Amino acid sequence: MAAVRPLEADGCVELARIERSGLIESRHLGAAAVVDADGTVLRAAGDVRATVFPRSALKPLQAIAMLETGARFTDAELVLAAASHCGSPEHLAVVESMLAADGRDADALQCPVQAPLGFDERAARAARGLAPTRLTMNCSGKHAAMLRASDALGADAGSYLDPDHPLQQRIIAVVERYTGEPVHLSGFDGCAAPLHATSLAALATGIARIARRTTPEADRLMSAVAAEPWAIDGRGRANTLTIERLGGIAKLGAEGVVVIGTPQGVAVAVKVLDGSMRATTPVALGMLASVGAIDADAAAELVERTSERVLAGDREVGALRVSTV
Repeated sequence: MAAVRPLEADGCVELARIERSGLIESRHLGAAAVVDADGTVLRAAGDVRATVFPRSALKPLQAIAMLETGARFTDAELVLAAASHCGSPEHLAVVESMLAADGRDADALQCPVQAPLGFDERAARAARGLAPTRLTMNCSGKHAAMLRASDALGADAGSYLDPDHPLQQRIIAVVERYTGEPVHLSGFDGCAAPLHATSLAALATGIARIARRTTPEADRLMSAVAAEPWAIDGRGRANTLTIERLGGIAKLGAEGVVVIGTPQGVAVAVKVLDGSMRATTPVALGMLASVGAIDADAAAELVERTSERVLAGDREVGALRVSTV
């Protein structure tokens, strides 16, 4: 437990700021690491060795562990295993199909009942008088995939979220192998699945190794993500737009976390200290561009498309500015 050192304010730097009408209105503090697949830190902003919960940014590593069980998935199913989906009808159809193929329905899911992550999707269901379900919870694809992976292991699917379950133990082994760092602290994510803390540098290393396709499982996951980028987030949403423009993989995590990995095997992991999500993707793109890992013009285009606008009515009066570039 001595190895656990949480990210503190004095270990953070300003990652981004909001400017309105010539005044800096808000500042986002945090830390970020750009790392290659060999584990070399190419750039660090703040304390990148502090311990953080990756939240859903851990899902690509969890998906690798599911592949290692021998479970078979279509491309869309595999991406849903690594997704925080927005709850669109096409997302829900894939998860329902996955469950049905295994002789199950949404009652088998042990994620909580929750409205869709996407605002439009949430509003559309509410307008139709449809209540939240386990299926509409953004982690339902991961949970359906965990059930299938439990079957592949010949393990009890009913206890798939137990930290001692064979699948959950395999996930720990994958996290340690890909990140190159022992798991010193485990807890539970918002979806009730076991969650493992890492440093930002280690998290970026793990994502870089997946993005560079360093193992057959990583190659399989990356091929699926390339084929079905909509499934990891949602059409027009930040992670999907990033994958469509740059290739590789992008994955958000709750409480101000994001990871982006390039096909060349360079990845960035960002944690915003206050948990805000609005600066995560712009900061990650800026950090990657600053080391030449992605094209600066492509990064600027994506920042423009994914940044929250600063408005006075319909008129733009400011912008989010990345401080680490």
